[in-house]
Amino acid sequence: MRNGSTVDAARLHRDRMSEGISSARDARGATGDTRTRLAIVSTHPIQYHAHWFRALASRPELDLTVFYCYQATPADQARAGFGVEFNWDMPLLEGYRYQVLKNRGWQQPFGFFAFDTPEIRGIVAQGRYDAVLVNGWNYKAAWQTIFACWSSKTPVMVRSDSHLHTSRSMLKEAVKLPAYRIFIPRMDACLAVGRWAREYYLHYGARDDRIFLVPHAVDERWFQDNASRLAPCRPQLRAGWKLPEDAVVFLWAAKFIPKKRPLDFLCALDGAARSGARVHGLMVGDGPLRAQSEAFARERAVPVAFAGFLNQSEMVKSYVAADTLVLPSDGGETWGLVVNEAMVCGKPCIVSDKVGCGPDLITPETGAIYPLGDVARLAELMSEFAADRDRLRARGEAAARKIKEYSIEVAVNGVLEAVHAIIR
Repeated sequence: MRNGSTVDAARLHRDRMSEGISSARDARGATGDTRTRLAIVSTHPIQYHAHWFRALASRPELDLTVFYCYQATPADQARAGFGVEFNWDMPLLEGYRYQVLKNRGWQQPFGFFAFDTPEIRGIVAQGRYDAVLVNGWNYKAAWQTIFACWSSKTPVMVRSDSHLHTSRSMLKEAVKLPAYRIFIPRMDACLAVGRWAREYYLHYGARDDRIFLVPHAVDERWFQDNASRLAPCRPQLRAGWKLPEDAVVFLWAAKFIPKKRPLDFLCALDGAARSGARVHGLMVGDGPLRAQSEAFARERAVPVAFAGFLNQSEMVKSYVAADTLVLPSDGGETWGLVVNEAMVCGKPCIVSDKVGCGPDLITPETGAIYPLGDVARLAELMSEFAADRDRLRARGEAAARKIKEYSIEVAVNGVLEAVHAIIR
């Protein structure tokens, strides 16, 4: 709970900013432009944000500008855990107005001090924005933006997928609690991607009526159209990866890094196969743990194929070839957008109980949730899924229906609802 002084300070802050919004809108009204001016600050172009930004930009009532701290190079992508150098093969910068800021941060792909963009202060001060949306706050440029908003009396919103189920020390929590309970209540709106993110905001003192659902979402139409187009090619896709046509194929798609727990997947797959289940695995991705995973699979003769890194436009082929997605990640998996992609393609999903999207997307009808690290239970679930093909198909159909509640349209409407609430 916030104390009285914090509540009063937050109320005073909102009143002052309301005055600033009215003045800015009055000034723009003289030019005939009554659209809501929205700025978004993000670290770099991300494949999962591009369609969301395009959808926001297409709304006639919005005047959107996206500010990036930097553009990732192929080498940056490799260092970020993908394990290979590449550029995304989907358009990330089309369909909306954007600007790449001058980054004075350290020469590293991630980290708090990697993104340092002092010019954002002047941009916010002079931009007459009705609201600024900051994606996350774990980088310096985010705080430069937030302080600029507070200084210029510009309403500021934050979007986060952080949750309370990530392992952290008591010391870290003790340090975070007072600090977060100062700044989170001061935000004009908190945009939550799902249930756990909402609980996170509430834990740190956000007002319930200032939390808005802006879910993680994927370009559902693109995935649906391409999955339908490729469906007749499923036998050929399976043959290309040497996946038996009569086996139930479990897909693991991620970076080969510790938090994604690729060996949990392989151990469970091995257990299910040794119990007699007709199962096979398909692992998509690359990274530092790939060699170890391949060595384990060879030693144990695990029925699995390694597809390597697939770019965004190629990922849909793995969903068509597979029957179920498995995401065994730990609490560092704040959401898990591969689950969205798989469900859009009509695939049920099995996730650990630390994966952020679990409470929102996974039900007994759309998949299953198991305790993190419980490889035996994961193996049992694989065997159960493989044993009942009719129920497997029904789960896939239910998954495709469920994911419509977490669409790009819902994410856009959530932003609009938040903006309208703070500028009223």
